Amino acid sequence: MDKENHSTEIEITDLVYVKNNVAIEPLINKWYAWAHLLSPATAALNVKHRHLTIMDSYIKFPKSHMLAVKRPEMLGGPFIDYDRERVEEIKELRDQTLKICAELLEFSESIHELNEILIQNAKGCTLKDFYLKVPGKLRGLVELYYDLNNNPSFRFFETLLYETKYYNDSLQSINLLSINNDDSRSFLLSTPRLPESEVLNKSFKFNDSRIDVLFGSWKRPIQYGILKKIFEIKDNEDSIFKSFFTKTPPEKYKKYSGNGILTRYFGHACILIETKDVSILIDPVISYGYESDISRYTYSDLPDKIDIVCITHNHQDHVLIETLLRIRHKISQIIVPRNNGGELQDPSLKLVFDKLGFKNVLEISEMETINFNSCSITGIPFLGEHADLNVRSKICPLVNFKQKFKILFAADSCNHEPRLYERIHKNLGNIDVIFLGMECDGAPLSWLYGPLMLKKMEREKDQSRRLAGCNFDEAKALIDIFSPKNVFVYAMGMEPWLRYISSIKYTSESRPIIESDKLIKYCNSNKIFGERLFGEKILEYPIH
Repeated sequence: MDKENHSTEIEITDLVYVKNNVAIEPLINKWYAWAHLLSPATAALNVKHRHLTIMDSYIKFPKSHMLAVKRPEMLGGPFIDYDRERVEEIKELRDQTLKICAELLEFSESIHELNEILIQNAKGCTLKDFYLKVPGKLRGLVELYYDLNNNPSFRFFETLLYETKYYNDSLQSINLLSINNDDSRSFLLSTPRLPESEVLNKSFKFNDSRIDVLFGSWKRPIQYGILKKIFEIKDNEDSIFKSFFTKTPPEKYKKYSGNGILTRYFGHACILIETKDVSILIDPVISYGYESDISRYTYSDLPDKIDIVCITHNHQDHVLIETLLRIRHKISQIIVPRNNGGELQDPSLKLVFDKLGFKNVLEISEMETINFNSCSITGIPFLGEHADLNVRSKICPLVNFKQKFKILFAADSCNHEPRLYERIHKNLGNIDVIFLGMECDGAPLSWLYGPLMLKKMEREKDQSRRLAGCNFDEAKALIDIFSPKNVFVYAMGMEPWLRYISSIKYTSESRPIIESDKLIKYCNSNKIFGERLFGEKILEYPIH
């Protein structure tokens, strides 16, 4: 539980600290920003096939949306979470989108047009002459190719794509707001952020250094008048802006100074690892500080400096821009999985982080190791979770502390092929601790990747291809191979403050709960400590 500090009325010359419960919502054209809205190609298709489709539906049937968002089984569906009184505002946003995103929408049509040209006409002969048939908006931005079954396709030169008008960072802005109980926040993919009386919107680009100044004041106080000036606060914004600060300094962070390894679970897939020499944060998604019955770590429990942030894969509950912008000022190094190099469904995370203003971003490939002074990180192959799409930007980080202690973060990886991990075991040996995702139902392909599919999928096929982690048998096989001492089931989206990201709500009859219960029982009966994580967890491991 984290109680927010309060102070007396703030004056213009007072030194102030930003409060622990202040959130920054990144927006693109008033929609909550995630990685697929930054990369221009995926952004174009999401605006066309997600945003406009949802807004048109709400405008026609606002009551249906109002009823749907109240039903637990509809959580995460394509429903706008506003009463019918806001129909006119959504109409205005829809009309504005058609106008200011006109070129982006034309770009999405060109993607479909190119795909159709190739499918209808490229039958295995040279593609040389097809470059002249590429729609004008895509000329010089794509490479045409066949796969080894002679199926035609194309990839983007994504770095060049960001240099075009289709990457329009003038659509970016931020919302600043106080989170007092964020269980009620609307699901991020389905509801645009309309103006609210207690929300301050500023037209800042995501790489704006003023964001670092604001959240750097968590530890280093700044005069309120200076903050007000650099954030260009108008008189009618002063009251809400002032509410984000306190004159009371936060508690000093106690850096881990032991001789072992300290791990702390922050919820979902977010783990902080500390030794006396290094701090590593995996998949940062952090809770805010507010009154709650559920004990959890918050931003105040992060070190003043984070040496390494490691990302497992490019889904919105693992690459949460909101958290990343808030802690950008304290991160030294970002490690992201390498992508396919221009495939539509697999945008580059490195380019995304570059555009977010991060300066030191490294890519890691499968079975590649990056060495640091006190540890190394190896990218273990990540199977499943991506609905059988050709997505390479996914790794399970194996953190190895001087060959004495290994921790694997398997996130949402699904062990479809145990022989892969048998081969890896021959190279790397046993692993001491495994964090493993077991959200084994998962959403269908269309839930996340639907806007990118260039041909409509049959329902049966869509439902069979899931964004799913391990079931019991798959998890058991992984554990039997690596013989860990500890196994933690995580990345289940169970914490209520994550519902606006994951839209998950389990019962005791939910299959992920039943399957993970079986795994924990299996572990404990085989002298392996097993636990499904929820809220917070701290463990210290000695290094012998």
